[in-house]
Parts: sequence; structure tokens; C-alpha cells
Amino acid sequence: MENHNLPVFYRNPVPLNTETHASLTISPSPDGFRFASSASTVLLASIEFFDAAHQFPIIFRPTPDGHILPVALMGLEENENLFVDGNGAWLGQYIPAYIRRYPFITTDGSDGQSIVCIDEDFDGFNLDDGLPLFEDGKPTPKAQEIQAFLQDYLLQILQTEQFCAMLLQNSLLRQIDAQANMNNGRTYPLNGMLVVDEEKMKQLPDSDIVKLFRNGTLALIHAHLFSLRNLNALIALKAKK
Repeated sequence: MENHNLPVFYRNPVPLNTETHASLTISPSPDGFRFASSASTVLLASIEFFDAAHQFPIIFRPTPDGHILPVALMGLEENENLFVDGNGAWLGQYIPAYIRRYPFITTDGSDGQSIVCIDEDFDGFNLDDGLPLFEDGKPTPKAQEIQAFLQDYLLQILQTEQFCAMLLQNSLLRQIDAQANMNNGRTYPLNGMLVVDEEKMKQLPDSDIVKLFRNGTLALIHAHLFSLRNLNALIALKAKK
């Protein structure tokens, strides 16, 4: 699969196959977004920052291969998503693309081409109202729509990786630790979060700031910094639950 840690809702991903899955149909999960109820963070593409910043804190996390990637923080505890209620309903206005594409995901094939995979444990397959993915051995319009979404997502993640590499190369990130204090006396540590260092941003030459403005990077940084205000909203959501 992709070079990122998979959220727990991908339990049994396998390549989508025109023969094995010839009669497969897909519908929304009967349980709504309950499959994502234990995802406390999910990967964000940088293009999502402007929508996500109104709802989630956007922070950066290191990857196993030594890079960093942005994630939406959706819970204060491990395996907790405060934006999914007990009935599987999504409580926010924006749903990250990583969640919207489930049960599909991509992996790299031996020829360098991406391969579409599905989570065979998804409970929305082969229901009465499902849409077929193949007809006469060929992808249906629904399957083509999914493929286009996945390909666009891959391109957006590549651009996101370039954005994050720039932040690393210019040492523009710093680590912060926080603690969520609840009215009932419980505390939740939020340690090891990486955020853009505003002081280092101020020290950049004017010419670099102009470049960041013109290539759109400065707007992404501002959206990320704006999103950190949502930490208090996340605490309030936790208290409500």
C-alpha cells in the first residue's frame, strides 16, 4: 500500500480485479462513517487545507521513512474520532478525502503504475441498491469516477510531499506540546506536534517570501496556522461527548 501508516479501517485491502470482482456492487456503508470512528488522525492533501482549516487542527507528523506529512487531528486520545457519533453520522462539515475514498486505496505495481485496491471487509459491497463496478469486463461509469478521484488524489499527495519537503529543507517546523484540560479534571497530553515556526518565517529574506506567495505556499502556511485555533474546539467537542 501507500508509504503511509494506514488508519485501522483498512482491514483487508486487495487489488481490484475484473474477474474476481466481476459482479461486485458498491453502496454507502449501512453504518455511515463508523468505519472511521477510531481514526484520531488522517492524512490531508495540501489542497484540502483551506476547507479543513475551519474544522480540524492541521499538524505535521513524521513518517517511517524520515519525511513529514500533514494530518487532520480529530481526537485527543488514540483510536478516537470525535467527528463520528455513535450512529456513524459525520458531525463536521468537511470530510477529508482520505476518508471519502474508502473503501478504495492505491498501491504501486511492478511496472510503476498505480493499482486500485479495495477493502474486502467493507460492509457496503453487494447490497440490494448497489452500483456495479464492472459490466462485460469493463469499468462502469461509477468505477471510472472512482478511478479519476484516486488518480487526482495521488497527484495532490505528490504536491503535498513537495510542500512538506520544502518546509523540512528550510527548517521551518518546530515541535510543540500541549495539554487538554477537561472540566472533570482529566487531562490529555498532545505531544510531539510539528507546526510551522512563525519566528523563522519572519527571518526569511523578502525575496523568499515573495516566492512563497507566488507559488501558493504562503497561503497553505497561513491556513495551517489558522487551523491551530481548532484545538480549543476539539477540546470542547471532547467535553460535549
